[in-house]
Formats: sequence, C-alpha cells, structure tokens
Amino acid sequence: MDNNKRRASTKVPDQVCQYGSDCYRKNPIHFKEFSHPHLESILMEASAKSKYRIPDELFMSREVVLDQLKVLEQVYPELIHSRNSPPSKYSKNNTNQNSSSAGSSSTSTERISQSNNSNKNDQSSNAKPKPMTSKANSSELKLNSSVSPSKTSKSPSKGNAIADLFAERRAKMAKLQAEQQKKPEAQPSTSGSQAPKQPNPPKPSGISLKKAIPRNIHDYYPVVAPKGQMASKLAAAAPYNYFLTTITDAKITHSEPLSITFQELLDSSLGELECSVQMNFMVDIGWLLGHYFFAGYEDRPLLILYGDETPELKMVSSKKPNVTAVKVHIATPFGVHHTKMGLYGYTDGSMRVVVSTANLYEDDWHNRTQGLWVSPRLPPMPEDSDTGAGDSKTGFRENLITYLNSYKIGHLQPWVARIQKTNFSEVNVFLVASVPGGHLNTPKGPLWGHPRMGYLLGKHSAPIDDSCPLVAQSSSIGSLGPNPQSWVLSEVLASFRRDSAPIGLRRVPAFKMIFPSFSNVRNSHDHLLGGGCLPYMKATHDKQVWLKDYLHQWKSDSRNRTKAVPHIKTYCRWSHRGLYWFLLTSANLSKAAWGVYNKSAKFEAPLRINSYEAGVLFLPKFVIEENFFPMESKPGQQHPQFPMPYDVPIIPYALEDTPFFMDYLRG
Repeated sequence: MDNNKRRASTKVPDQVCQYGSDCYRKNPIHFKEFSHPHLESILMEASAKSKYRIPDELFMSREVVLDQLKVLEQVYPELIHSRNSPPSKYSKNNTNQNSSSAGSSSTSTERISQSNNSNKNDQSSNAKPKPMTSKANSSELKLNSSVSPSKTSKSPSKGNAIADLFAERRAKMAKLQAEQQKKPEAQPSTSGSQAPKQPNPPKPSGISLKKAIPRNIHDYYPVVAPKGQMASKLAAAAPYNYFLTTITDAKITHSEPLSITFQELLDSSLGELECSVQMNFMVDIGWLLGHYFFAGYEDRPLLILYGDETPELKMVSSKKPNVTAVKVHIATPFGVHHTKMGLYGYTDGSMRVVVSTANLYEDDWHNRTQGLWVSPRLPPMPEDSDTGAGDSKTGFRENLITYLNSYKIGHLQPWVARIQKTNFSEVNVFLVASVPGGHLNTPKGPLWGHPRMGYLLGKHSAPIDDSCPLVAQSSSIGSLGPNPQSWVLSEVLASFRRDSAPIGLRRVPAFKMIFPSFSNVRNSHDHLLGGGCLPYMKATHDKQVWLKDYLHQWKSDSRNRTKAVPHIKTYCRWSHRGLYWFLLTSANLSKAAWGVYNKSAKFEAPLRINSYEAGVLFLPKFVIEENFFPMESKPGQQHPQFPMPYDVPIIPYALEDTPFFMDYLRG
C-alpha cells in the first residue's frame, strides 16, 4: 500500500514532519498535523499492539521511538498489524514542500492540572483536561476538532534524560541555520547547481547523561544571549530588577535590556554557582539540566521541588547523583505546588533569589509572556553578626524562611541555615506567598494568601483614591462563584483595596480583569495553539457569566508582546498620578491560590488555601521612597518608569468577544 492509499484508508495527514526520523515530539496534536512515515511503517508491521520491531537505524533513539509509537497507536489504531507495504521514506522534494509551511520551532502547552485543581476547590465535577502540544506557526487548529490528546511525557526518555533534548534541539537548529544560510547564498546565483541544498537533520547521537556533549549552545537553543553581561543588565534594571522573558518569534525582544533567557540566570557574571534550588510546578529535567550543562554547572548540587510527576524526575538522581528531585505532596487533591522560585548559592558565600511565573520547560520560555524578579547579590553576614541582623525593611528573609519551613522537607534545612546567615538588606520587595492548609491570624498578622496582601497594603500603601480600580491579570481563572460578591468582591477586593488611610466610609473600587480573548490567541505567534497555557474551561465560565463584564483584552505593543500569550500573573492599582503598587506572582485568580474563608466556623473563620504560590509585591515607599511609581518616562524624571507588562489604558472586551477556552483545543 503506497502513501496515498495509506492516507486514504486512515486519517494520517499528507504533510510530512520536517524533522523526519529526528522528530522527538510525543503529543497527539503533532501526529494529527504531520505524518511520520518511519513510525507509521513500524505500526503497520507490528504483530500486535505494543509489539514493535525497531529498525537498526533508530536503535540509538529507541526509547523515544517507543514512546512515540504508544501515542501514535492511540491516534491511528487502524495502522496496527495492517500487514501492508510500509510507506516509503519521504523524498527530498516532500521535505522541501513541507518545510516551507511548518514552523521552525515547536512548543508544548502547559498541563492543565493546576487550573482544574483551583476549579475543583468549588466544582469537583470538572473533567481534568489532558496535556497538549502546540506547534508554532502551524496551521490553526479547528474549533471542536476530533483531537483527543492523551497524557504523554514532554521530558526526555528514561535512562537518557538529556539525550532527547539535545537531539531535538540539533534538528531544530540545523533547519533554522540552513534557512539563514540560504538567504545570502541565493542572491549571487539562482541556478539549480548553485542553490543551497536542503540539509538532512543530523541523526540522533544517543548521548547519555555521562557522555560528553560539544558545548555549543547555539546548536540547541534559538535565543542565546551574550555571556558575561547579566550582572550589568541586572544593575541597569535597578531599582525594580523586574524582567520579562524573551520571545522567540519577536526578534526585537532578544536584545531588550529588560528581557532575559533562563540561561542568563546561570551567567558567570552573577557569581560562580556552588549549588541551587529550583521550585516549580512543571519541570522538564532534560531541558533544565541542558541549561546547567551549557553553563558549566552540570555537576553542582541541584535540589528540585516539583508538583507535576514524571518518570524522568523520579529516576534522575540515579543518573545524576548531584541532582535531588523531591515531589511536593499536598494533602488535598484540589491543590498543586505552583510556586516558581529559584535559590542560587555562590562559591563566595553569597546567594540570590529569583521569583518567576514560568515553568521549567521549553514552551514557557518560547513565545509566552513571563515575568521574573531577580534579587541583588546577597552577601553572607559576618561571623559575629547578631542572628536578627541582616533582614530587609520588608522582612523578606524572615518571610522566606517561614515559607521554606512550611514544606517540612529536610533537604531545605541547609538552605534555611544559609539564608539565616545572609544579608538581605538590599531587597526592596515583599514576599507574598500561599501555603496549603487552614490558617488563622498570627501576632505578626496573616502570613498567607489574600489576607497577607491586605495586611501589607493596609500597613504600607499610600492612600489610594477609591476611583482607582484593582486590575487583575492571570493565565487561568478558577470557579469564582455565581456572582461577583461570592468571592471576588467580598474577599479578594476587600483585601486588595486596602491602604494606609484611616478606615471610614469609602466606595468599593472597580474590579477589572485582563484575560486573553479568543481573537487575542488566534492572532498570537502560535495561533490557537498558543492558548494551551490558558486552562480556562467553558463549563466553568458558564457558571460565572457575570465575569464577561469585567474582562479586558491582552495588549502589549509597548513591550512587543501583544502576540505573546501571557502566562504571567499580575495585580495592581493605578491612577493618572502613577502606579500605587504592583504584584508579580504565580497565583492565578482562584480560591485554591489565594484562599477562601470558612464562614461556617463557630469562632474565627480560618482561611483555606489549597496550593503553594509565591510572588513579590512592589511598594513605592520601599523601592523609590515615593507614594507611587511613574508609569511614563519624562525628561528630568528622578526615577525610571515602572516596566508594566501590558499597555495602559486597558481595553475592555467588545460585545462579540469571548474569553479563550481550553475547549477550543479539545475534541
């Protein structure tokens, strides 16, 4: 049976994957979009389900091929044991035809479990969507298509945790470099003999964790910042130290002073790394270790606290003894470990803290808008220092220690001891975090969730006119209740509206919410598939249709990120005078993240939080010693403009607009 007959008798697409046998994608959507003859041939020759004969030329990537076949047999079960002639390898002509329409880089969407967990806090009947993969610049996914993704690992295969990463990068970057080389070569001559030859992607190397890999990061990552410049970039970003991630398909962001890559967090100019901690929800261990490898820190102690389990994370310590990966277990099934924080210890005894909104896998650092706060370098305290000395005016060190101790994980205790002996006096932001459990007020005020925000604002924020709205912006929305008063106004706004003005009769500020509309996502770099990081379900929205009146578009022309779907989460209040405060956080607008009071309690109503979250609060009083941050740049201005992630004023939804629902990507 030739290729045409095979495709006619199945749903195998005509378009062949540009990476050929070097493709390492493991997601059903990718197999719905592109044909993989080398895999389809194996399925057709299989004697039974999961009984495959792997050709010798694919032996070095056998584990990855097996994972791909398991996905492919779910998508095209009719191919199994068909005993027809296997499809021939696609020709160079086919490759050239298809490569022009396929994107030069691929992305996979964030798993949806954390959004569902926040929804389950109020609506446990919601079905849990499955992970999906997006393809940059690919054809748009039709609404309500027949795609039915199944859960597959985005991480490299077991026993070869970095091999997949490097093989896939090699194929991608070879194509990108070939396309760049074709442009200048095509000008001198357009004859067939002089036309640049379409290169075949290199074969998988089969590199294991313990084998040497050439240290050329440009072969594996599309955006690589110059080495040795992050310290000066951080100094120039003072006093805010607030960055957005670079956008692969927006080249202008690659050289912006306030845009960074993950690799820059490991830059030698920040200090020689001695050890580090990565705390996150999703971690692609191959992607993460690849960055440490290229920074020259592949053998330095690394502790990973994660929320989303993968086989690769469970076995990484057996392959890399310097890496300790610990899953953070949460008592309730409705919460997740959603914090995104990094601790970096240097050989001179100093350290640094990074609070982020990005998961540690490729797609979150590709075409999505993410935010990061990077602390100054924090030196060790003198040996004879008082144990209470060295904290910041914001109490960041004390709050960080309290937060880390809440995990009750022994691996964190050496870090707690180190932090206790580190000078945090240069930190000018507050830590605002959430910890699962039931919480009451303490002598130092509420420690977690939205009451913590209210406490800090009430104590330190300058008086704010009630006409200034609260503007929330997140990448997911939980079950908020049947009306605004159910939770948003009665709890969130009650905390976030506070300031240091005397308590009296005041108006309730307006509430506004920025969440990408369908048209925002459709026009993004990755088209509809870019919405894979926005796990908001139509079933949830149908129970809170009142929210539509509060929704606003995502627009970020000023930061060159209107087409970069936001995974960042922010909350703030401003007026014509300036920005009164700004919160960068991992916490979406959900009860699981911020907490909800148990109003049925007989005495003091405890706050119930389901998830771990972490963010930083910028208050002008502590950052620039003013009552508000400037939101514009004017001649002779004493302080730099605060780098808002989106355009102001914000634009409300039109009547025909709808939020982007994850349903658009599901069958």
